Amino acid sequence: MTKVITDEKMIDEVLERGVEQIFPDKKTLKEKLMSGERIRLYCGYDPTAPSLHIGNAVTINKLSQFQKLGHEIIFLIGDFTCMIGDPTDKLATRKKMTREEILENAKGYQKQASGYLKFDGENPAQIMYNSEWNDKLTFKELIELSSNFTVQQMIQRDMFQKRMAEEKPIYLHEFLYPLTQGYDSVVMNVDLEIGGNDQMFNMLAGRTLQKNINNKEKFVVTLKLLADETGKKMGKSEGNAVFLDQAPQDMYGAVMSWTDGTIAVGFEMATNVSMQEVKEVEEALKDEKNNPRDYKMKLAYEMVKINYGEEAADKAQENFVRTVQKKEVPDVVVEENGNNGEKLIDFIVRAKLASSNGDAKRKIEQGGVSIDGEIVKDIQIKISKDMNGKILKVGKREFRKIIVK
Repeated sequence: MTKVITDEKMIDEVLERGVEQIFPDKKTLKEKLMSGERIRLYCGYDPTAPSLHIGNAVTINKLSQFQKLGHEIIFLIGDFTCMIGDPTDKLATRKKMTREEILENAKGYQKQASGYLKFDGENPAQIMYNSEWNDKLTFKELIELSSNFTVQQMIQRDMFQKRMAEEKPIYLHEFLYPLTQGYDSVVMNVDLEIGGNDQMFNMLAGRTLQKNINNKEKFVVTLKLLADETGKKMGKSEGNAVFLDQAPQDMYGAVMSWTDGTIAVGFEMATNVSMQEVKEVEEALKDEKNNPRDYKMKLAYEMVKINYGEEAADKAQENFVRTVQKKEVPDVVVEENGNNGEKLIDFIVRAKLASSNGDAKRKIEQGGVSIDGEIVKDIQIKISKDMNGKILKVGKREFRKIIVK
C-alpha cells in the first residue's frame, strides 16, 4: 500500500508553490492532507494539438508534487470535451475536431508528461479518457445535469460578454463544456482538481456537481499562469511556447528566448529546484551586477534535464553556447524533409520553428530567417531542389538541414 507523507513543511510547499487560490480554503485542504488520508486528484488535458506545452507542464508538475506525497493521480485525456472545445478565454468558437484527430494528437501525451509525472513504480499515475463515460450519457441525464446551473451563470463569463458586445455568436454547445468537465469529477469521484486560474469556472462547476450528486466536498486548486512581467502568457497563441516533445537543444533555445521577467516564475512553476533556490534567484535578479542570461541558462538547463536527463541538458547547453554565443553552426543539424514547390513558410511551421504561418511570416520580415547564411527576404519563397542539403536558420538558435524529396 502506498505510504502517504504528512510532513507539514512538504505539504505547505505543495499548497503554496505556484498556487493562486484554493477552494473552499487552504486550511481545510491542509487538514485533510495532514490527516494521512490518501486523496484522489486529477487534471484534464484536451488534445487540441499533438504536443503538450510548458503551460501543461505547470499543472503536470503540481500533480507530481502530490504524487510524491503518496496521493492517487489521474491524468485525464479529454477526448470527449475536446470535441466540444473549451470556450475559456476564446473570443471565437473553437474549430470542431473529430475523435480520430483527437486520439492521434493524444498518442504522445504519456511520454511527454513522464519527465514530471511517473506512470510506473509504486504509485503510478493513471491515464483515463472522459469519452468512457460521456459517450454513454443519455439526453435525459444531460438535462438532469444541466438543471444544476443557470443561463445567467454561463452568460456572465467574460469571453461571452465580450462576444455579445462584438455581436459574435455563442453556441449552445459551448455552454455545455463546463458541465461536461464538471461531470468528470462526479464519475471519477475525485477529492481535488488542479488547473490554471483560467480554468476556475470549469473546475468550480465540477465542485457544484460533486456536492449536489455525490454529496462530497471537492477541493479546487488554481495555479498561476506562467507569464512575464507584463502578464503575457507563455503559450501557443503567443508564439513563445515550449513544447515537451521538442528536441533538447530546441527546448533549451526556446526558454532562452523568454523575457527576463519569466525567469523566477519559470523556476517556481516548471522546475523542481527548492523554493529556497527560487528565492535566491529572485534576489539575485534584483542586483544589476548579475546578468539575467546566466540564470535563464540555468532555467533552460533544468527544464531540459527534467524532460530528457542530465546528459541531454549538458549537450543542449554546449550547443547553445557554440551556436548562439559563439555564432557557430552546430556539428549535428536535424534533417527536415521538404517537398519541391512547398512554401518555406509552411516548411518552417511543420518543422516547429514557428507557431503559425503568421509567426513564420513575421520571422522572415524581421530578417530572422536565412539559408546557408543568406537572409531570406521573400515571404513567398518556395522549397526547391537546389536547396537540398542547405542549412536553414530561424532566429538565433534554430537550425535544420533541408532535404528535398
